[in-house]
Amino acid sequence: MPDDKDHFHMEHITGTVERITFYNDENHYGVIRIKANEKFPTIEAGDGTITVVGVMPGINVGETVRFSGAWVTDPRYGKQFKAETMTPVAPTTESGIVAYLASGIVKGIGEKTARKIVAYFGTDTLDILDREPSRLYEIPGLKKELARDLALAWGANQAVRQTMIFLQGYGVTSKMAARIYKFYGASTISTVKENPYALADEVNGIGFIRADEIAQNMGLPADAHHRIRAGLVYALNQMTKEGHVYVPRLELVTKALEMLKIDNIGRVQAALSQEVLAGNLLLDKDIGDGALGMESVYLPLYFHAERKVVRLLRALLAEDSEIRHKVKGLKWQKFLAELATHNNVDLTEQQQSAVRAALEHKFSILTGGPGTGKTTTLRMVIHALDSLKFKFALASPTGRAAKRLAEATGYPAKTIHRLLGYVPGEGFVYDEDNPLEIDMLIVDEASMIDLLLFNDLLKALAPETHLMLVGDVDQLPSVGAGNVLHDVIDSGVGHVTRLNAIFRQATTSHIVVNAHRINEGEAPLMDNNSADFFFFGEDDPARAAELVVDIVKNRLPAKFNIDPISDVQVIAPMYRGVIGVNALNEALQRTLNSDKRLAEKALGGRVFRIGDKVMQTRNNYEKDVFNGDIGRIVSIDFDDQAFEVDIDGEYVYYDWIEADQLIHAYAISTHRSQGSEYPVVVMPIMPQHYMMLQRNLLYTAVTRAKKLVVLVGSRRAVHMAVENNKVSERYSGLLQRLRL
Repeated sequence: MPDDKDHFHMEHITGTVERITFYNDENHYGVIRIKANEKFPTIEAGDGTITVVGVMPGINVGETVRFSGAWVTDPRYGKQFKAETMTPVAPTTESGIVAYLASGIVKGIGEKTARKIVAYFGTDTLDILDREPSRLYEIPGLKKELARDLALAWGANQAVRQTMIFLQGYGVTSKMAARIYKFYGASTISTVKENPYALADEVNGIGFIRADEIAQNMGLPADAHHRIRAGLVYALNQMTKEGHVYVPRLELVTKALEMLKIDNIGRVQAALSQEVLAGNLLLDKDIGDGALGMESVYLPLYFHAERKVVRLLRALLAEDSEIRHKVKGLKWQKFLAELATHNNVDLTEQQQSAVRAALEHKFSILTGGPGTGKTTTLRMVIHALDSLKFKFALASPTGRAAKRLAEATGYPAKTIHRLLGYVPGEGFVYDEDNPLEIDMLIVDEASMIDLLLFNDLLKALAPETHLMLVGDVDQLPSVGAGNVLHDVIDSGVGHVTRLNAIFRQATTSHIVVNAHRINEGEAPLMDNNSADFFFFGEDDPARAAELVVDIVKNRLPAKFNIDPISDVQVIAPMYRGVIGVNALNEALQRTLNSDKRLAEKALGGRVFRIGDKVMQTRNNYEKDVFNGDIGRIVSIDFDDQAFEVDIDGEYVYYDWIEADQLIHAYAISTHRSQGSEYPVVVMPIMPQHYMMLQRNLLYTAVTRAKKLVVLVGSRRAVHMAVENNKVSERYSGLLQRLRL
């Protein structure tokens, strides 16, 4: 989330702290009242004070502070100064020093004792406390315990202040400085001076970009070794975020040179070799091209995970199972016929084969598009396991997908993390030393599983356990690094059933028909002659954005009697531009939820308002909410500084500082929609989205809709997407390793 400083012009205000209204010891966020050195008649309260909010470590009543930030208007409390940085200004008068010492910095020192200290040292008091705090013992009548406590407290307080001043001198905000000091403590200054890039490696939330800004402000050369080393690791991390598990050496070096804006390839190659020698990066000549300069460079986490997945899969395939023993003499034709009759379904030969494969093979995969009977087949596998008294578990990568799986099967389903007993900060309860006590694990929406999650999943399975993956391999690949479902299918290590026949009842839906047309490289039917698939042509991006808003707000509710917020999900290919996710969110919020009587709070450059549709962007097991969960803000508490969000009937509380976990969800990206279904999907599709116009992206968006799809934009863009079947190549060594 961008810092608020990106959204306003920096101003400054200096004043004396009169009182502290609120202070959080954990994150140092405070709300204080100050008497400003200059007058602000229209802003000051009746007592002449001004409210300042922000991160302000170690703030005390009576001290004079210079704040940098901007004036903001709080809907409840009015005009306030939002501070980004704070710099203590030592009081210069005896009365100011007395007020500061009596502010509560040391328990037991009130105004009377403070006057005694200042009467003895005068205006040199603070200087003496800084340099010779032991001289406090000279003061007649001052108790030795108080002298000792003040000396200790002053030293600790000054260490914090000196660190804050040092960091802020290099452009670090108070909030970031507090996080750095919390990690390094008294050694902060020496650590940052020696290697500012250590911040990127060690302090949570401070990545390479911020560490590089600090380093550049400190005057570090652009080709400094520490900078190149950190830049290489950062470049590789960025490429894993694009889905790559490894990167060819020459490509990584080129990427680092571009990112660091240097041209000394020799220094970068040397730094890479040193990082490999140190074990911070790993080289594998057997994966990828293998030619000189094309050796595969891995982050250790992904290298070990990829090798571990191969070892665990092979161990699972090599081990026999109780399921296989029990079904060896099974009369399959009779068993499957009884199963189908009992559950009132007709199974095709392909579906029957898939049910049988799940029980006869340790590792099986079921894939296919919409309307091909994946869910029916999955249900029959579950009923077969149930009738034969086997223990099984159902899981999906996300919370919404797990809920859908439970609704579709009638059996409990969990997220993979929840099933494996994930504990924040500790890891998984179930692993190689404590595997799940089940005979089979079935994982739905398997296209969303990335390499690291697949590794954790396999570690939690005993070698005799069966594993069944269910998913649509033609959808977008996982957000995280890897191409797991594609790789395991192409490797041939598991039994694969690809359902390809569309059931007759599904052919009446143009959503299903068009999804398969898209997948086969044919343009969808866009004649608006169906009841569930519509196309609205508009070549101008700004007018297309207005049309999307009009369709959501007016046309869909009028024609189909649907709720424009709860029932409709806008899915856009890109974030930027007038027809991107960000602009559409602003336009839809403004149109669908703009009542000024509703409470709202601006955080991180975004306005959160009661009634807003929001999405959780990462798994939070303490709150029991998961990546992709969508809810509505139902209240904003200005006293406790928190939101209350209704997510599927559960009320979840978020402190304002946790707002970075939420995004507005009137419009979301296609990747964000994975694993979810919505009654209505509205998708803008324009030539301006050309970078993202791929067949699997359009296919994924269309298959998210249960009842209705509306495409808005250019027919040419639709054809561009359908014709572009060149899925962005991901560097993954899993397929090669499985074939070795």
